Amino acid sequence: MVSGALVLLLLSAAVIFPVRAEPFSEVKKKSPPPAVTTGPVDLTILQCGNLIYADNQSSVCFADRFLSDVAKDTNLRVTKTFCMVKLSSDTVFDYPFCVMSGNETFALTPAERENLKKYLTHGGFILASPGCSDDVWDKAFRKELRLCFPDAPLAKIPADHAIFSTVHAIPRLTEKHGKAVSLEGLELNGRLVLVYSKEGLNDVANAKGCCCCGGNEITDPAKVNVNIFTYAVLY
Repeated sequence: MVSGALVLLLLSAAVIFPVRAEPFSEVKKKSPPPAVTTGPVDLTILQCGNLIYADNQSSVCFADRFLSDVAKDTNLRVTKTFCMVKLSSDTVFDYPFCVMSGNETFALTPAERENLKKYLTHGGFILASPGCSDDVWDKAFRKELRLCFPDAPLAKIPADHAIFSTVHAIPRLTEKHGKAVSLEGLELNGRLVLVYSKEGLNDVANAKGCCCCGGNEITDPAKVNVNIFTYAVLY
């Protein structure tokens, strides 16, 4: 679960945006194993985890630029780079927010599924999307969510949800070809705990070491991710 020191930090930051959280109803090669950051996590500053899962898959093609934008556009104290963290580790619970992405099919281990369930039901939040809008990864991700949360399916997040106005006003989402698209979310006990885009929010143009074309990525993903991050840590 998210630690007590971190909870106090989030509560102290919550005064900056008086928005209301509302429940809602409705290239593809494996990258080399990433280096895992070791050492204690600084709980006085918000950290964003980059999940390592299923035989060293990770979000290589997910830009951390939005973290710098969060620091610039809000008064949240946030680390401006991702911290690599294994989904199966206890360390994952030190991160209130994590990104998850990848290419090709995958299957989580039993330990990873247990931690995923525990993380999302004890205060954690995940932003997920496939690299290059990969349909194979999309199918694998949806399957894993069904296994972990059979009674809580992904659902479309309505356009009037606070996540689209927390920092930036985002009246409409389009993918790079101009087609209107939506985000999906997972809600547990009345709380939004995961946001998913099958088109992609990876901001690959600003992802270092990524050869992904971006697929049908959502236009201006950094602004969307700033909203998602800020909403997640405040609610």
